[in-house]
Amino acid sequence: MEPNLVLYNTLTRKKEKFNPLNPPFVGMYVCGPTVYSEVHLGNCRTFVSFDMIFRYLLHLGYKVRYVRNITDAGHLEGDRDEGDDKFSKKAKLEQLEPMEIVQKYTLGFHEVLRLFNTLPPSIEPTATGHISEQIEMVQRIIDNGYAYEVNGTVYFDVEKYVKEHDYTILTNRKLEDLLNNTRELGGQDEKRGRLDFALWIKAKPEHIMRWPAPWSVGFPGWHIECSAMSSKYLGAQFDIHGGGMDLAATHHTNEIAQSEACHHVQPAKYWMHTNMLTVNGARMSKSAGNGFLPHELFTGNHPLLDRGYSPMSVRFFMMQAHYRSTLDFSNDALDAADKGYKRLMNAIGLLGKIKPSNGSNGDFDLVALKQRCYGAMDDDFNTPVLIAELFEAVRFINAAYDGKMAMNQTTKDELKSFMQLFVADILGLRNDALEGDADDTDALMQIIINLRNEAKKNKDFTTSDRIREDLQSIGVQLKDSKDGTLWNKI
Repeated sequence: MEPNLVLYNTLTRKKEKFNPLNPPFVGMYVCGPTVYSEVHLGNCRTFVSFDMIFRYLLHLGYKVRYVRNITDAGHLEGDRDEGDDKFSKKAKLEQLEPMEIVQKYTLGFHEVLRLFNTLPPSIEPTATGHISEQIEMVQRIIDNGYAYEVNGTVYFDVEKYVKEHDYTILTNRKLEDLLNNTRELGGQDEKRGRLDFALWIKAKPEHIMRWPAPWSVGFPGWHIECSAMSSKYLGAQFDIHGGGMDLAATHHTNEIAQSEACHHVQPAKYWMHTNMLTVNGARMSKSAGNGFLPHELFTGNHPLLDRGYSPMSVRFFMMQAHYRSTLDFSNDALDAADKGYKRLMNAIGLLGKIKPSNGSNGDFDLVALKQRCYGAMDDDFNTPVLIAELFEAVRFINAAYDGKMAMNQTTKDELKSFMQLFVADILGLRNDALEGDADDTDALMQIIINLRNEAKKNKDFTTSDRIREDLQSIGVQLKDSKDGTLWNKI
């Protein structure tokens, strides 16, 4: 296979041709959710984006092992080993066992991704299911001289690491700036250096989640889990590591450091990051009061939303922006995306109703369109350009349905396969308006059309026109033709 795919590598800060380490096999690791609360839209954007990437790699013929973890232990409130454990704190608040919290929000996470029509990863490991692997990795880092133990807690020695490696290789930040932005060590701080981070943490007496280890009864640090699980399932070095851009500065930087300290090799060849979300131009966050959860977006039950939007409309909205671009939520933008999504789905529905004709298809060139669509996806998964190209097909379908252009049988068949491939298989979009009740809807519409035809036959044009107008008002269009009356959503 000679791929044309080019992707942006955060590690090198440039686009590079995608050459997997062991083609046709591809290993891809994406940082999953911390399941102590409902999954937020920023997470969803990341997982929807990497679902699209996963789908396209599969289409290109790669045998992809997609690993996405579940963080169910070890994530403190502060990214630098500060504050309480998120699971223990939530368990105490809700008077539940920590694993009840994990189960509740893992199920919720899976349900949201099901609504977004994402494919399941190949493997979905949990932090608590891989404690022994994390302990083993910590011990290897100690043995290699890059970690030290103080009173039962093990810290990664960043100062030792930077003597031989570039700690800021992923972000290209200056080490001096990181030190200046990190608090001074207090007299009670056990760390030798301000940038050192915990690999294993000794549990306080009140800490609920704890495991025995050579250094103490405790729990793993947040960063070590991803390094342990990615190397277990993908090897010491693999192809793609993904996540949100907010993870790059701390979590992914520390992943690279501890993986190199353990295995003496860069963990991933390509690092890919999705960009952040904004609402009406301001960064989305709980503290700003402008954040909303997926179910609030679907129902419209939020002060900032005028109405709800279907999961597929939201997925289409996400695909309209490049995964590395900021995605701004606003009612106007969501409305426009909803209309665009429905227009796309409507055209696919009309395609099956078109009566093919003999002859050419005018100036419509499906071969050239297909090449442009592949070109868009091969250019760092450029879904906005892909969608713009798909609407060239939409215009042709609508014109053929209206009798303004010819469409022969061969083109109709090829166009069906083309739309299935790029809309459903790669973008992951399905027609949620017809799911589960398509047959009932068709039968109901046929009854209404028959009633209208009966009214016209009896010269009751007032009733006939009213049926057409009332249907139009709820987004259903009737079209009279020599083959009878057809309907479609608008």
